[in-house]
Amino acid sequence: MRAMRARSLRAHLLRLLLPPIAALLALGAVVAYYPSIEPATEAYDQALVDIGIALGAHIRVTPTEYRLELPAAVEQVLRTDRYDSIFYRVLSPSGTDIAGDASLPAPASDAPAYNAKFNGEKVRVVTVETPCGASACTVLVAETTIKRTRAARDFLLTSMLPGMFIALATLLIVWFGVKRGLWPLARLSDEIKARSPRDLRPIDAAAAPEETRPLVLALNGLLDEVAHAAQNQQRFLANAAHQLRTPLAGLQAHTELALAQPMPDSCRTHLEQVHQATIRTARLANQLLALARAEPGGRGSPSEVNLRSVVESEADAWVHQALARDVDLGFELEPSLVKGDALLLREALANLVHNAIEYSHRAGRVTVRTGERHGKAFAEVEDDGPGIAPQERERVLERFYRVPGTPGTGSGLGLAIVREIAGGHGARIELGEGSGARGCRVALTFPNG
Repeated sequence: MRAMRARSLRAHLLRLLLPPIAALLALGAVVAYYPSIEPATEAYDQALVDIGIALGAHIRVTPTEYRLELPAAVEQVLRTDRYDSIFYRVLSPSGTDIAGDASLPAPASDAPAYNAKFNGEKVRVVTVETPCGASACTVLVAETTIKRTRAARDFLLTSMLPGMFIALATLLIVWFGVKRGLWPLARLSDEIKARSPRDLRPIDAAAAPEETRPLVLALNGLLDEVAHAAQNQQRFLANAAHQLRTPLAGLQAHTELALAQPMPDSCRTHLEQVHQATIRTARLANQLLALARAEPGGRGSPSEVNLRSVVESEADAWVHQALARDVDLGFELEPSLVKGDALLLREALANLVHNAIEYSHRAGRVTVRTGERHGKAFAEVEDDGPGIAPQERERVLERFYRVPGTPGTGSGLGLAIVREIAGGHGARIELGEGSGARGCRVALTFPNG
C-alpha cells in the first residue's frame, strides 16, 4: 500500500473533510444566488415594459403617418432614473423609425428582452408591441445595467456572506472535532513519553478507544518482548560477573603470590606481564559490565543519592590508587543530592578518578568536588595532567577511542561509560581545562529534582 504522505493525521483528516465541505457550501451559495437574482431581473424588465406601454399610448395614427406625441415633461419623467440612463425607439408596423434613439439596436430575434451595446455601454432592451390603428407598432426601451450590476453584487454578498460564516464555523467545528477525536491518541502518546526506559508495564487497553486497541495491543507485545530481553540481559550480566570476575581475581592473586617467590629474572619478567594483563583484563571486564548496566535495560530503580556520600565511601580505595602513582588526591565535598542509581553513579565517579590518576604526572594533583552550583547538583574531577585537546573532547566520549599517542593501557571505555551513565540520569557532561589552563576538568551537572 502506498505510504500516506501526510505526516500529521489531523492534517490528513482535515484535507479529506474540508474540500468537500467547501465545495458543498459554494454550491449552496450558487444555488441560493440564481433564484434570488432572477426575480430582480424580471422586475427591472417589467419596469421597462411599463415605460414601453406608456410610450405606446402616445402614438398617433393619421392617414399619412405615424407620430409620437410625447410632451417634453413626460419624456423627461420617462428618461429620469437615479442610476441608469434610459433610451427608447418607436418603430412603425413597417419597421420605420417614428421617434426616439434611431441607433438603438433592434432585436435579432423574437426575444422580448435581450442584452445589447449602445453608445459603448451595455444595455438591457425590452420590446413592447402596442396597437397602432389596425396594426401594431414596436417600442424598444433600453437602460444601462448599473442597477442590475449593483443588485447582482448585493445578492452575491448576501448569499455568500452567510456561506462564508458557515464555512468558518464549519472549519472551527471540524478542527475542534478532529482534535477532540484524536485526543485519545495524544493522551496515549503523552503516557508513553512520560515513561522512563525502565517502565515496561503494559498499557491499559481497556481505557483506549476501540480503533486504537490494535495499536495498544501491538505496543504491549513489543513492551513484553523488551522486558523479557532486559531480564535475559540482567541474567547474563549476573552470570558474566560471576564467571569472569572470579577466575580473573584468582589468576591475579596467584600471580601476585608467585611474584613474591624467588625466581629467575627472565621468568619474573614474563610473570609480571601476565599479572599486568590480568589486571587490564579484569578492569576491561568490569568496564564492559558497567557499560551494559548503564544502558536503559540494565539500570536499577532510581532513589535519592548524595554524591558526597558516594565519594566518601570510595575515597579510601582511590587514595591507595593515588599513592601508588605518587599523585596528590584531594577532596572538596559538599552535599549534592540527585535522583538516580547509586551503583552507576559510583561507577561513573570511579572512572573519572581512575582516568585522572592514570594520566597525571608523578607528583601531580587530582581534586574531586561535589556540591551545588546555580541550584543544580554537580560532581567534578580535575587534574593538572596533559589535558585533552579541544578538538578531541567530543571523540574521547566515544567507545574504544583513545587519543593517539596517549600513554597507558586504557581501553577507551572509561569516558564512554561516564557519558552513558550521565545520559541515563539526565546529566550534562562537560570537558574543559583545569585551573590555570592546565590539565583536564570533567564535570557532571544534574537536573533539578
